[in-house]
Amino acid sequence: MKSALLVLLMLIPSGILLLPSTTMAESSGGTLPKQALDQCHQGRLAKDRDTRLAHFQQGQRLGEQAVAEDEGSADAHFALFCNLGELLRIDGETLTSLFGLRRMMKELDRTLEIVPTHLEALSAKGTLLVKLPSLLGGDVKEGERLLQQVIQQAPKAVNARLALARVRCERGQHDEAMALAGAALVIAQTQKQMDFIPEAEALLQQARVNGAKSKEPRS
Repeated sequence: MKSALLVLLMLIPSGILLLPSTTMAESSGGTLPKQALDQCHQGRLAKDRDTRLAHFQQGQRLGEQAVAEDEGSADAHFALFCNLGELLRIDGETLTSLFGLRRMMKELDRTLEIVPTHLEALSAKGTLLVKLPSLLGGDVKEGERLLQQVIQQAPKAVNARLALARVRCERGQHDEAMALAGAALVIAQTQKQMDFIPEAEALLQQARVNGAKSKEPRS
């Protein structure tokens, strides 16, 4: 159980803040969800633990308030999912992780129950599916389908490209991995999504190195 939790906790950051925040509903009912998601975003950018914790806790409170006011709001559930996920990974595994993990996944699933086409939630779900072993509910084929759907419908989606790039890299499809990671890096830089830039740069470099090695003649 602990190893399963560790795998999931490591995956949480890859499924959050997937698209520019302008995708959040811009209705009067969308104010609280947007504030909650903004707290999640600010916490991810913060450097010290206390500041990160304060943002995520405030984001959780706002998310819970948003859900209480409108249980049928997909954006409210997704914003709560975002902050719950980040709170889970602040200090790694804890004795309360299993409960927190179940609650986090419940919010993600509820988001998709309300709006099956919710792109941020689809990207989060796809990322989890391609990375989890089948024993824990992983499904690479379905995960890839969801990520490709997100890319087609949201050309500026960064995380979906990074998740697919990792899959391609693991399969030895290094040219495709480089193309996906390179596109993700350009989008992240253009959109000033600073929290994704280091990840995109590292993945692009990894794909380049692996691609070069695969083309070296064998002795």
